[in-house]
Amino acid sequence: MNGLKFLLIYIIIMNVVGFFIMGIDKRKAKKHAWRIPEKTLFLVSLIGGSIGTLLGMYVFRHKTKHWYFVIGMPLILIVHIILAVIFI
Repeated sequence: MNGLKFLLIYIIIMNVVGFFIMGIDKRKAKKHAWRIPEKTLFLVSLIGGSIGTLLGMYVFRHKTKHWYFVIGMPLILIVHIILAVIFI
Protein backbone atom coordinates (compact mmCIF):
# COMPACT_ATOMS: atom_id res chain seq x y z
CA MET A 1 0.00 0.00 0.00
CA ASN A 2 1.50 3.31 -0.99
CA GLY A 3 1.79 6.22 1.42
CA LEU A 4 -0.98 8.35 -0.08
CA LYS A 5 -3.50 5.51 0.08
CA PHE A 6 -2.52 4.80 3.70
CA LEU A 7 -2.88 8.50 4.58
CA LEU A 8 -6.30 8.68 2.96
CA ILE A 9 -7.53 5.61 4.86
CA TYR A 10 -6.13 7.06 8.10
CA ILE A 11 -7.88 10.41 7.54
CA ILE A 12 -11.19 8.69 6.79
CA ILE A 13 -10.96 6.52 9.91
CA MET A 14 -10.04 9.48 12.14
CA ASN A 15 -12.95 11.54 10.81
CA VAL A 16 -15.41 8.70 11.41
CA VAL A 17 -14.01 8.36 14.95
CA GLY A 18 -14.27 12.14 15.46
CA PHE A 19 -17.89 12.18 14.32
CA PHE A 20 -18.90 9.27 16.51
CA ILE A 21 -17.14 10.46 19.67
CA MET A 22 -19.05 13.74 19.45
CA GLY A 23 -22.29 11.77 19.21
CA ILE A 24 -21.31 9.45 22.04
CA ASP A 25 -20.34 12.36 24.28
CA LYS A 26 -23.63 14.12 23.52
CA ARG A 27 -25.58 10.99 24.43
CA LYS A 28 -23.58 10.62 27.65
CA ALA A 29 -24.22 14.29 28.49
CA LYS A 30 -27.98 13.76 28.15
CA LYS A 31 -27.79 10.73 30.45
CA HIS A 32 -25.53 12.50 32.98
CA ALA A 33 -23.02 9.69 32.50
CA TRP A 34 -19.21 9.68 32.44
CA ARG A 35 -18.07 11.99 29.64
CA ILE A 36 -15.30 11.96 27.08
CA PRO A 37 -12.75 14.60 28.15
CA GLU A 38 -12.68 17.75 26.01
CA LYS A 39 -8.95 17.32 25.48
CA THR A 40 -9.69 13.94 23.87
CA LEU A 41 -12.17 15.55 21.49
CA PHE A 42 -9.55 18.13 20.52
CA LEU A 43 -6.84 15.47 20.22
CA VAL A 44 -8.88 13.42 17.77
CA SER A 45 -9.45 16.58 15.75
CA LEU A 46 -5.76 17.50 15.82
CA ILE A 47 -4.55 14.08 14.69
CA GLY A 48 -6.70 14.05 11.58
CA GLY A 49 -10.36 13.99 12.57
CA SER A 50 -11.14 17.69 12.20
CA ILE A 51 -13.88 17.31 9.60
CA GLY A 52 -15.60 14.55 11.56
CA THR A 53 -15.52 16.36 14.89
CA LEU A 54 -16.74 19.59 13.29
CA LEU A 55 -19.59 17.79 11.54
CA GLY A 56 -20.40 15.94 14.76
CA MET A 57 -20.55 19.21 16.65
CA TYR A 58 -23.31 20.54 14.44
CA VAL A 59 -25.16 17.31 13.62
CA PHE A 60 -25.47 16.44 17.31
CA ARG A 61 -25.57 20.11 18.42
CA HIS A 62 -22.83 19.35 20.89
CA LYS A 63 -20.30 21.84 22.30
CA THR A 64 -21.69 24.58 20.04
CA LYS A 65 -22.03 27.00 22.96
CA HIS A 66 -18.38 26.67 23.96
CA TRP A 67 -16.36 29.39 22.21
CA TYR A 68 -13.19 27.30 22.26
CA PHE A 69 -14.94 24.58 20.25
CA VAL A 70 -16.73 26.99 17.90
CA ILE A 71 -13.42 28.70 17.10
CA GLY A 72 -10.98 25.85 17.75
CA MET A 73 -12.46 23.09 15.60
CA PRO A 74 -12.75 25.18 12.40
CA LEU A 75 -9.27 26.58 13.07
CA ILE A 76 -7.83 23.06 13.26
CA LEU A 77 -9.59 22.21 9.98
CA ILE A 78 -8.14 25.32 8.32
CA VAL A 79 -4.64 24.35 9.47
CA HIS A 80 -5.17 20.83 8.09
CA ILE A 81 -6.30 22.25 4.74
CA ILE A 82 -3.28 24.57 4.58
CA LEU A 83 -0.92 21.67 5.39
CA ALA A 84 -2.57 19.50 2.73
CA VAL A 85 -2.17 22.24 0.11
CA ILE A 86 1.49 22.72 1.07
CA PHE A 87 2.30 19.01 0.89
CA ILE A 88 0.35 18.35 -2.32
